[in-house]
Amino acid sequence: MRSKIVAGNWKMNLNFDEGQKLTSEIVNMLKDEHVKDVTVVLNPPFVHLYPVKKLIGDAPNLFLGSQNCSDKASGAYTGEVSAGMLASFGAKFVILGHSERREYFKESNELLTAKTRQALDNGLTPIFCCGEPLEIRESGTHETYVKEQLTESLFGFSSDEISKIVIAYEPIWAIGTGRTASSDQAQDMHAALRNHLASKYGSNIAEGISILYGGSCNPSNAKEIFSKPDVDGGLIGGASLKSRDFVEIVKSF
Repeated sequence: MRSKIVAGNWKMNLNFDEGQKLTSEIVNMLKDEHVKDVTVVLNPPFVHLYPVKKLIGDAPNLFLGSQNCSDKASGAYTGEVSAGMLASFGAKFVILGHSERREYFKESNELLTAKTRQALDNGLTPIFCCGEPLEIRESGTHETYVKEQLTESLFGFSSDEISKIVIAYEPIWAIGTGRTASSDQAQDMHAALRNHLASKYGSNIAEGISILYGGSCNPSNAKEIFSKPDVDGGLIGGASLKSRDFVEIVKSF
């Protein structure tokens, strides 16, 4: 049985007090509304990580994640944060390869392999992002494009290692634009990615890997998207900054 996962990506938003308020609201809502059987991950900016961890406490099925980590274990890399540092105070997940990191910071597939290695070596679960821009979607080569991202970054890992990675498909043309891939479009790509994983690692392993949808998911469309057989949850951006919206998405399974 694949894990159902909803991960909130705060991106570069919220000051300290706002982050504390949002986290407290989410923790209390999940508790009061008896939400269960869904793994919920909060991925705030680095400066929020430790205080958010303290607020999460021992809340069941609620975990701390980071939005990024270095490809290096340690050293003279001013401004970087290592996977070992994240793990040392209780982070369990880390988002890698988000389209914004690929576009704005020119992160390559090769670099993302090194980051994924660091995450796995330190016991973190990578949420590995992949997805295509609008021009690739319109050209009809989107499946090939996204499969290549997986092949070049992840297919050097062992069967045991790949089983510890979560995939997040994000149609870049549907992030922050108000456009959303239809539930059928999401299912088609998720199925294609699962089949691609099966071609390398076998169907048993591919069937156990959670694949999340990450394109403008909100309370009004989450239930339909999550109902698709190869969609195992969501990587949530804007809606994760509103406690009620985020919790409603978590409850959409």
